Amino acid sequence: MIYYVRGILTEYTEEGAVLEAGGVGYHLIIPASLRAELPAPGEEVKLYTYYQVGEDSQKLFGFSDRDSRDLFLQLIKVSGIGPKLAVSVMGTLSPDELRLAVVAGDAKTIAQAPGMGKKTAEKLILELKDKIDMTRLSAPDGRGAGSAPVIVTDAFTEAVAALQALGYSSSEALKTVRSLEAEDDWTVDQILQAAFRKLAAF
Repeated sequence: MIYYVRGILTEYTEEGAVLEAGGVGYHLIIPASLRAELPAPGEEVKLYTYYQVGEDSQKLFGFSDRDSRDLFLQLIKVSGIGPKLAVSVMGTLSPDELRLAVVAGDAKTIAQAPGMGKKTAEKLILELKDKIDMTRLSAPDGRGAGSAPVIVTDAFTEAVAALQALGYSSSEALKTVRSLEAEDDWTVDQILQAAFRKLAAF
């Protein structure tokens, strides 16, 4: 298995990027959002990879870190989701946004990915909801995945759904509720009251 590739970024293609390592040019299919994070050609890049071997093709997929690659691997285990659709999802939502959308049952947000229909998004939620590791979320202060506990309860998901019903975007609702210093015994009303105070402060 090719775990990662570190080399000089030589060019971008329609689907991804080419890295030269050890005199070999590796073409990696990357999420659309990753392209904006990568440097200009000529710089060194390290991408974590997934190597797909099919009957008539071989493809290498690249991701900025192990967390993104691991989440991609979870996606392709969902029936009906292949690497192409999974990389589309990863290019539309950040790992944190995807995890929160799955836990909140937010099929609408997941269905924003090109090629992802609502039914497939609902299937993704059904199959991954109990498998998502919320400790991998980046802390609200940006300290990185797993650096702070993230409380996700039924009240949490109900509060997110309530904010969405009131007209807040999925992303805004998820980020606001997640940023609260909530206790795990808080009710939906307590979470919503704290969320409204935070939203009113902006």
